[in-house]
Amino acid sequence: MTNSTFPKSVFYLLILLVANFPNSAISQDKDSNEELVKIFKEWRLFEKPPLRDGAPDYTETTFVNRDPQFKTIQQKLYAIDTTGWSIANKVDWHIVNAEMNGYDFNQRVLKPWVRDPAFYTTIWTDRSDVPAHEGPAHHAIIDVWKYTFPLDKENGAKLLAALKVIPVINDQAKINLTGNAKDLWVAGIRDIETQSINLEDMKSLSGIAENRKLISAIDDAIKSTNSLADWLREEARSKNGPSGIGKENYTWYLQNVHLVPLTWEDEVMLLKRELTRAWSALKLEEHRNRNLPPLKDASSPEEYDTRAKASAKSLLTFLDKNEMVTVKDYFEPALNEHLGAFVPKEKRNFFWITAHYDQRPLYSHFYHWFELARMDNEPNSREIRKEALLYNIFDSRNEGTATAVEEMFMDAGLYDDQPRSREIVYIMIAQRAARGLGSLYAQANEMTSEEAGSIHSNYTPRGWMKTEKDLLLFEQHLYLRQPGYGTSYITGKYLLENTLAEYARMKESKNEPFEMRAFFDQLNAMGSIPISLGRWEMTGVRSYLGQE
Repeated sequence: MTNSTFPKSVFYLLILLVANFPNSAISQDKDSNEELVKIFKEWRLFEKPPLRDGAPDYTETTFVNRDPQFKTIQQKLYAIDTTGWSIANKVDWHIVNAEMNGYDFNQRVLKPWVRDPAFYTTIWTDRSDVPAHEGPAHHAIIDVWKYTFPLDKENGAKLLAALKVIPVINDQAKINLTGNAKDLWVAGIRDIETQSINLEDMKSLSGIAENRKLISAIDDAIKSTNSLADWLREEARSKNGPSGIGKENYTWYLQNVHLVPLTWEDEVMLLKRELTRAWSALKLEEHRNRNLPPLKDASSPEEYDTRAKASAKSLLTFLDKNEMVTVKDYFEPALNEHLGAFVPKEKRNFFWITAHYDQRPLYSHFYHWFELARMDNEPNSREIRKEALLYNIFDSRNEGTATAVEEMFMDAGLYDDQPRSREIVYIMIAQRAARGLGSLYAQANEMTSEEAGSIHSNYTPRGWMKTEKDLLLFEQHLYLRQPGYGTSYITGKYLLENTLAEYARMKESKNEPFEMRAFFDQLNAMGSIPISLGRWEMTGVRSYLGQE
């Protein structure tokens, strides 16, 4: 712009204003996300549905009526100008946008309240090893593990009120469940039946039997749950439709909700590659170790417990002494709560088969519990990252990291004292690649859930997925309910490895040393956000190998 079109007086006035404007105010204006946090809080408040007879309302009319309000909040997000923001604040914007995309996708496509009977499960007895429940869950679930028994007066009243919602939400389920997804429907019956068992088991918790009001509410909940299970079985006779969401929907969901920069086809190729690599590496390990004695599994509770304690100590010492990650005081108690116990050979599922040979591969995956302990003890300072992200958006980060560190810790020398334990790590990678591959074909409606499970079972080495069917049923059902979850272990692992590589390349380009502990500490400090966003924040690079 020339002086002929921009008067000198105005120009000098602007110079004067900028010169006298406080630097802190300019910085705050360019890099403040207060408006984003405000919208985030409004969004999270909206995301909880209104009540219908005391239970969350998932009826079609309510979704239609609330849609204008959702679009208004979404437009507020779109209207924010993030120019000049730090990468961390821009990352927060994308987190909120991803959650809104998840809500939109659930309304348009996934519709768990219409298609997925397991959505109406209310009783959860154990804490998940990830920030929130795996798979879609309604807004009035009861986390029994959060209560301390016997209950005090306040928590007794709280649990009583929560239990009274079960018959209401079960009745609503009979109205809302009009979908025709056969595999989801049939598998969901099992979850509802299990709820009835869990409710009955609650009666044996300390102090419950003496509380007549709680016993009455539990009995009413059992009766209602059994009625829902009967209704589901009757309706199942007419169900004959597909349960997957299709390739196009899957890719949109992957990229726009879980922020995984891949397509359905990309994931198929990646999981095939990991499955092949794991099998090949396993055979090479077995060849290298052919003159070593085979691993022996723990044969008694005492032997298992002795090994478990030694394995936990070995892992924590390795992480600390080898400067892999800053080992916090809460790591040890978090791990010790999940050491497991001896399981007779004929009853072991895949993961407990591995643990009876050497617990350290599974305990490496229990990095999960370190992350949850961090959320409990050191909540993230950024408001948008303090709590679990909705719609399992954390899966690539949490499941991917837990899977990646199994091999990373191995490569860094965790099993130098027992080379044959390296074989277990490759078996675990193969299992996760096989089950994820099966889930992809199920989501594309190219296979039934049972056929997907056959890939899961037949391509896991040593037949270790053929010993106990409950794990197979649980996992394939979850991955059908929650698109992208079954593959997140391997795709998240790839994305974390990619992040480490880019981070190391960045350090090298600046002639700075690469420090593994600094890498993991920075990863941990960012919170349980999609690894693609974490990579951007850690490296300043948003694109993947030149692709935006």
